[in-house]
Amino acid sequence: MAKVSKIMCACGSGLGSSLIVHMNTEEALKELGIDGVEVVHSTISDIHPGAADLFVVGGDLGDFIEGVGDDQKIVLSNILDKDELKTKLGEHFGL
Repeated sequence: MAKVSKIMCACGSGLGSSLIVHMNTEEALKELGIDGVEVVHSTISDIHPGAADLFVVGGDLGDFIEGVGDDQKIVLSNILDKDELKTKLGEHFGL
């Protein structure tokens, strides 16, 4: 697994749901004991290889991520479900 130093949370506008997921991601990383990872949020159009090491989006946007491998994205079925996010982050980091 490649080192993750930057996570981008994205939504259609880059404002509402991506900010919620951004805050939840920071909280989940802290609970998992993972530090040294920058978390940002943006619009789905900013997602491209190299923009971040890992991308987190809602299920409605999973099909819009092109050029990014499945190992570099987390697609959430419920963006408000902190447990789902924490579980998927933990799996990604091998915890």
